Amino acid sequence: MKKGTIWTIAIVMGFSFLALLFLQLKYIEEMVQMKKDQFDESVKKALYQASKNLELNETLRYLEKDVNEAERHAYSKDSLGSRSGAPDGSLQESHQYSVTGKDGTIYSSFELKTIATKPASMPKAMILRNDKNSISEARRSMKEILRNRYVYQKALLDKVVYSILYTASDKPLKERVNFKMLDRDIQAELMNNGVNIPYHFTVTAQDGREVYRCPDYSDQGEEYVYSQTLFSNDPQQNTGMVNIHFPDMDSYIFSSVRFMIPSIVFTIVLLVTFIITLVLVFRQKRLSEIKNDFINNMTHELKTPIASISLAAQMLGDDSVNKSPAMMNHLGGIINDESKRLRFLVEKVLQMSMFDRKKAVFKQKELDLNEMVEAVANSFALRVEHTGGKIYTDIGAVDSAIYADEVHFQNVLNNLLDNAVKYRKPDQPLNIWLKTWNEKDHLCLSVRDSGIGIKKDNLKKIFDKFYRVHTGNVHDVKGFGLGLAYVKKIVELHKGEIHVESGGKIDGTKFVIRFPVMKTD
Repeated sequence: MKKGTIWTIAIVMGFSFLALLFLQLKYIEEMVQMKKDQFDESVKKALYQASKNLELNETLRYLEKDVNEAERHAYSKDSLGSRSGAPDGSLQESHQYSVTGKDGTIYSSFELKTIATKPASMPKAMILRNDKNSISEARRSMKEILRNRYVYQKALLDKVVYSILYTASDKPLKERVNFKMLDRDIQAELMNNGVNIPYHFTVTAQDGREVYRCPDYSDQGEEYVYSQTLFSNDPQQNTGMVNIHFPDMDSYIFSSVRFMIPSIVFTIVLLVTFIITLVLVFRQKRLSEIKNDFINNMTHELKTPIASISLAAQMLGDDSVNKSPAMMNHLGGIINDESKRLRFLVEKVLQMSMFDRKKAVFKQKELDLNEMVEAVANSFALRVEHTGGKIYTDIGAVDSAIYADEVHFQNVLNNLLDNAVKYRKPDQPLNIWLKTWNEKDHLCLSVRDSGIGIKKDNLKKIFDKFYRVHTGNVHDVKGFGLGLAYVKKIVELHKGEIHVESGGKIDGTKFVIRFPVMKTD
């Protein structure tokens, strides 16, 4: 599958997961807001009804009080009632009722008459003759009683209204409000509206002064306070305010969307799984490309030392070349060194896996860095001179002894010089400078070339395993991306450090290696 196709699928699936997650979160947000609005409406209704109940209870108290006073007053009037006899022998009783205010004002008065007959003393014939008259008289008497009762009740209500308007509103809230009853009313109305969670409330006067606070009051949840005016029809300066808040309101509201949490969790798990799968796919894709690149470049990597051996063999077979002992030793050394390098290239990948598992075994011994630099320079001299350039050595280190594995350390130098040859400027001579020196307690080595150099953005990545510097559309430089990673690993295992410089005042690339000076007893 092409990389572009993978990216397209990844983008579509990623967008789908994100859209699904966004819709779920949006749905939860709307549900929470809807539940919050419903909760607000329920609380407001409950508080409004509780305030009305408070006013109703106050009215009932005044009504009961004034009824009791009116009944006592009517009883005193009834003791002065008259009783008289009718011409027909019946008894007629008269009762005078009146409703008066505390200031003596008479609001209503009426007289209630009752007629009592003595059937035992009346002849039967008269009773029969007067049946129709008695029924009619009783009907009129009942109407009179109902009318007087209505006038009586109306007078009582007028007095109650007068008392509430001119007496109750002047009292302080502490005397007007039964706080325990208010608490019960609030709780009952909240339950009637579907709200059954703990709450705390206070009652304040119009000027903000706190009149009452519930015994178990706490300030948790005060960011959402609901208020309702008490006695809203009274003059403004005599009104009060009940303030209520719910410590567990957030939990109550979010409890309605808990069923969505598993869906969100599963969506997130799927999204994370998709991301991990995507990373693994691209990693496998990259490893596949590395494998293909490794297979394609294997031949070239192996041909590099073979080319040097072949060139040396051609010089040995060329009759025009002077076969002096020095030349023979030089060509023999090249063949020997390149054979070792060829063997190393075959084992390079296996060596890297060994280092990753930290199972590398070194055969360390005391070596002279100056001698190793000279030997490697002589080995690469032929390849460098073939480009028209030259290798320059500056052996300045006095304390040049190091404790290292000879094969691996030679491979470090070979890798650096091999990269210099690979990344030279086309059609231009390649020059390489090898230098050793001492710096305080360190033995230093630098390898500098006049090649194409490395861009600043790539300097931090060149020691990463399988990383290769991009060369644009030029594909004639082959490799595995393991050489510099191997170099860094070997240097670090020998307790050294390496860094690279390129660009600026440096023409090409410069690698600097530092090792601690080996102390001898």
